[in-house]
Amino acid sequence: MERIVLAYSGGLDTSVAIPWLREKYQAEIVAVTLDLGQGKELDDVRERAMAVGAVRCHVLDVRNEFAQDYILPSLHAGALYEGQYPLATALGRPLIAKRLVEIASMESAGAIAHGCTGKGNDQVRIDVSARALNRAIKVVGPARDWGMSRPAEIAYARERGIPVPATVDNPYSTDLNLWGKSIECGVLEDPWTEPPEDIYTLTKSPADAPGAPAYVELDFERGVPKTVNGVAMPLVELIASLETIAGAHGVGRIDMVENRLIGIKSREIYEAPAALVLHAAHRELERLVIPRDLERIKAGLSSVYADLVYNGLWFTPTRRAIDALVADVQQRVTGTVRLKLFKGDCRVVGRKSPFSLYDEALATYDEGDAFDHGAAEGFIKIWGLPVELAAAKERGAETTT
Repeated sequence: MERIVLAYSGGLDTSVAIPWLREKYQAEIVAVTLDLGQGKELDDVRERAMAVGAVRCHVLDVRNEFAQDYILPSLHAGALYEGQYPLATALGRPLIAKRLVEIASMESAGAIAHGCTGKGNDQVRIDVSARALNRAIKVVGPARDWGMSRPAEIAYARERGIPVPATVDNPYSTDLNLWGKSIECGVLEDPWTEPPEDIYTLTKSPADAPGAPAYVELDFERGVPKTVNGVAMPLVELIASLETIAGAHGVGRIDMVENRLIGIKSREIYEAPAALVLHAAHRELERLVIPRDLERIKAGLSSVYADLVYNGLWFTPTRRAIDALVADVQQRVTGTVRLKLFKGDCRVVGRKSPFSLYDEALATYDEGDAFDHGAAEGFIKIWGLPVELAAAKERGAETTT
């Protein structure tokens, strides 16, 4: 009998996948669930997997690894896909693939499986990552093979007595971890329809948020956030704390039409309170301490890095090379950023650093101005010389024709 290691979330697709894989491949199914910060979603997850036919279920707490080895490099790189999405779901996939491959080896399984659909991005992320780690591994994607619609999946589950959270009336597909939540399907597939309020669980409606703003001060050491309002805490706890604070003020909602890797546009809803606050703070502190040319290079690499993560290319030399450059930049990203959170808005209102390149004596227009104004005329003459010459040549050519 073949043995298959399945990435099991407890949702509709992976719950249906266990009996489907057993029936199709006559295989033993070993479920693997990674705690990436899903919280209550993992209650009784082992029991649920066993109840629908898994022979074993490994539940692994990888929150610290996820925060340190995946979230933090992405934050340092400034990776926001298409300028908005902080890649919460995408960042979890290479770690899931890594653990699936490890447990498949431990269980002497010839295949791994996942619940990703045939037109989503996650199938690419897991398949490519798994094969980067073990070229010989077989990857099975039941949800892209069985051809069932979502209502058909729900009916399949009901016929076999499989309890799942999705229903025809509540068809949303969600993914939650430390770094944020994604919500899709149902009425959200119409990009003209405003998302119903009940889909949000991490953020309060901005209209119902407190009438007074909250101020948050974040301390960074070499790019790593260390304290919230003076209270030091490990990264996992710091992210959770910021999620609570920012979410209570309606900060962290994203509604976007994004370009999927497989060639279609998709309307996506995300909640990422902590991620959006940390990206805003880190980006502003970085701007304060690095020179203009490096800032421009870093901005370009941020987009490249986001694409790599989104497109499933985590285990690549390109990603490692960008990490090396970004790690060097982080050596000066130390200081404090103050943010104002108010009814869905997150705004940086203060920043300071011992490595700041901002010099008030050069920037001020008041007394104490140390800028050499007399040098400006010569600078402008030299700076504009190519423009002046090109314009003169164009005028001369026009005169002679």
